[in-house]
Amino acid sequence: MARQHSDSPLLFEIVERPDFSFETKAMAEGLWPVAGMDEAGRGPLAGPVVAAAVVLDPANIPDGLDDSKRLSHLQREALFSRILGSAFGVSMASVSAEGIDDSNILRASLEAMRRALVGLPVQPKLALADGRDVPPGLPCAGRALIKGDQRSQSIAAASIVAKVMRDRMMRGCGSHHALYGFEVHMGYATVRHRTAIEAHGPVARLHRVSFAPFRLGGTEVVEEEGLAGLE
Repeated sequence: MARQHSDSPLLFEIVERPDFSFETKAMAEGLWPVAGMDEAGRGPLAGPVVAAAVVLDPANIPDGLDDSKRLSHLQREALFSRILGSAFGVSMASVSAEGIDDSNILRASLEAMRRALVGLPVQPKLALADGRDVPPGLPCAGRALIKGDQRSQSIAAASIVAKVMRDRMMRGCGSHHALYGFEVHMGYATVRHRTAIEAHGPVARLHRVSFAPFRLGGTEVVEEEGLAGLE
């Protein structure tokens, strides 16, 4: 007898959390160290795209690692400190707004990840990259994982490091360019940000002029209150 389909809602939403299974499998295959790579800042109208590479210590993985977009600012800051204090290696790199304009955001994001990886103090044998693409020019084997920051703890750690560093950079931009509110919207195309650009024009070497007029390549435009976890 065929099982009838139920359209009753689930009592609890099942949320996938990252684990260390990809890394453990790689270790069993002799591919260690394993680095996780991710970036922050693909969608904004201003600022760099920032990437991080992290090699976690399997015996000392911080509790609570997750996709940075699913964490609060305070959770990210706390995990950032724990990652830096426990990981075998952490490296960060960025590509500026000018670099993004000279190529495109995908190439700039992949280049930032490559730079972060080669900056690690340990040489990985495998790099796990969030997304659909493996950055070209890696000094080791690479594997792309769609939604990797929700599947791999190494990638999740990299997503946290990249997000925290980029947010700090944009808050610094806000202190130098008080009319734009970068410390609030982190460069995303909010009403406040677009209004400031219309009133004062773009900031040289900070705004991504190839995105103008407010062309986000499919990235959803949101208001300030929805920006907490955007990448």
